[in-house]
Amino acid sequence: MAKCLLNHVATHENLNCPVSATASLVENLCKDSHTLSEFFDMFFRVYLEQNMFEEAFHVLDHMKKNNLEPDTRSITIAVDKLFKNGKLEKARFMVVGGSKGIKPNIFTYNALINGFIKMGKFEEVHEILELIDNEGLSKNVTTYTLLINKFITEGNTEEAEKVFAEMLERKIEPDIHVYTSMISGNCRSGNMKRAFALFDELSEKRINPNVHTYAALVNGLCRVGQTDAVKILLKEMQCNGIYLNQVVFNTIMDGHCKKGAVHEASKLFDVMEKNGIKADVFSYNIIACGLCKLNRISEAKAILLSMVGKDTLPNCVSFTILIDIHCKEGNIAEAMRVLRDMEKKGVQPNVVTYNALIDGYCKNGKMKEACEIKDVMEKKRIVPDVYTYTSLMHGNFMVGNVDNGLKLFQEMVARSLSPNLVTYTMMISNLSKEGRSDEAFRLYDEMKIVGLVPDDALYTTLVGSLHNEVPRNS
Repeated sequence: MAKCLLNHVATHENLNCPVSATASLVENLCKDSHTLSEFFDMFFRVYLEQNMFEEAFHVLDHMKKNNLEPDTRSITIAVDKLFKNGKLEKARFMVVGGSKGIKPNIFTYNALINGFIKMGKFEEVHEILELIDNEGLSKNVTTYTLLINKFITEGNTEEAEKVFAEMLERKIEPDIHVYTSMISGNCRSGNMKRAFALFDELSEKRINPNVHTYAALVNGLCRVGQTDAVKILLKEMQCNGIYLNQVVFNTIMDGHCKKGAVHEASKLFDVMEKNGIKADVFSYNIIACGLCKLNRISEAKAILLSMVGKDTLPNCVSFTILIDIHCKEGNIAEAMRVLRDMEKKGVQPNVVTYNALIDGYCKNGKMKEACEIKDVMEKKRIVPDVYTYTSLMHGNFMVGNVDNGLKLFQEMVARSLSPNLVTYTMMISNLSKEGRSDEAFRLYDEMKIVGLVPDDALYTTLVGSLHNEVPRNS
């Protein structure tokens, strides 16, 4: 009841007032320090839940000045909320900046460690670990899990093993999450002997493996080509009532494809089908996307076409990949046929689908058709994005229509679409080639102001434009 009332006070525009005014009113009504601590702690949490950080810290400052201690759980919640809103340095200062009345515990420090790991700030992680030791706090299973996951993600299994050994030495029992991370790391590094030794420890400690544990082992066995062992493992899983499903296989395959290891993903695809797990549309799309990224477009096309024969219906992503492949092959007519087939089957194209067609037309110098596609998508209330405009601008530059390209750039900015690195690089390069160095340098300065980093080649192009500058009529 009290929390609901405070929430209303914090968020209602007619009731909202400065923290100092609320504090003064409450303190006139109550003098008990314990009750006041609980009230302001609750008020602090209410502001945090509403992402009203400035007001939350006004409450915290008031508590410090009046020797009122916030609950440690509230500080931990604050760290987590600040991290999720990109304010981790504020969280760090609050906890380790010597703030009066703040007494962080291991859960608070874990929240900071988690945030810093996700942001790649490993020096700060070591700083927090030193603070934990200096304050005589004991790392718990969450602390070790975060550190092990960090090293496994980096591919540093050796360091992960050291952390794991320290954990055991300090009599902290690893849970299934720790074991799964360690098994996964050893599988990735090809040390299947160690991975299965860790797996055997699970039964000794009466810890039940989960679907992710088995998925890591299946992935590792596929990497080293031990498909017979995979069959045995899958049977064991089924006996234990655990089934590797499409979602797990798709997740692993997607991870491989994002790293360019399509051959590893393909092995899993084969294992999945051989063991009676039917590949779904997402499975086919993952492999096709991975092949396209490696420019193996004929193989990508073949796998997409093969799914139709296996009674798997293509979705928007499948059709879009096919359209993009045909456009890259220069076969725009076939791409348009796929678009019509897509719509006929009740699958609605999205902005990515139309972008593929626009890019295809632009690269073939067919600007009229490209603009018509943009008109079609807008009539369907599909909003063009930065990629739409970048393709159209590049197409106009290719056919020598520089002014039209600049108009499109202005239209894009007017629509509150921020040019990306590709957009700026394309614009500056083309303006430089046309000898329009003033406009090129203006965009160069603009991209640096917004935090985009141009490469040396772009600067060389810009300097070269000074020698080709087109004289302007005064």
